[in-house]
Amino acid sequence: MKSLLIVVVLTVCEAAPEDLTGKTFSFSKETKTDYVKLIPTSEMLTAITVCLRSFTDLKRGHGLFSMSSSSLFNAFLIFKEETANRFQLFVKDSSASFFEQEYKLNTWHSICATWDGNTGVVQLWLDGRPSARKYCTDGTLSSTSLIMIGQEQDSHGGRFDIKQSFVGMMTDVHMWNFVLSPCEIQRYVEDLNYSPGNVINWKALNYAIVGKILVTDKNDVCPCLAKRKMTNILNQSCQG
Repeated sequence: MKSLLIVVVLTVCEAAPEDLTGKTFSFSKETKTDYVKLIPTSEMLTAITVCLRSFTDLKRGHGLFSMSSSSLFNAFLIFKEETANRFQLFVKDSSASFFEQEYKLNTWHSICATWDGNTGVVQLWLDGRPSARKYCTDGTLSSTSLIMIGQEQDSHGGRFDIKQSFVGMMTDVHMWNFVLSPCEIQRYVEDLNYSPGNVINWKALNYAIVGKILVTDKNDVCPCLAKRKMTNILNQSCQG
């Protein structure tokens, strides 16, 4: 009987990738147990871009994307702070803060974060608007670390804080092993013909849900942000 249970668990963990186009993860309550584990395809990272779209009414701090290893609890973390319009980006337990971001509640936002391991420079993009570039740390990272959304890992795979959990909706989560160009980020924001992530791909997602998290249709709510307003930005950044 024990052998049978082990086989079942392994089958679930190694399920075929799923196309979640038109779907969202709905995190409907505060919890210190529920999350979605994302399973990457690459092992060693010298650069990272993570993009996602989120919708929430949370005023408190909360994690948006959490990657940890046995030695680096904040290997790569995107964290929205309680302080209005402020984000923190962690890489290898070092951090950089980004201020005066135009972040509104009850609104879909496209959030991208980049890290270049050669220079150690990180940058945040909110709805297609770039932050200042800041030094964080250089080096390499292993993407075999645990990656999850819904919780912020204060230890490798655990020590969740209910007051840092994400409540809301999230969609179009992608991760690349290189720094996307400004034009590519604008294409993601506009939901145009962008190349999906080669480490985590929403259109072929390996994932496991732990707890009561729903996979729901987007329905009439479009996470693509104000396409008409962004068209001018896209044309300017991609001109030539």
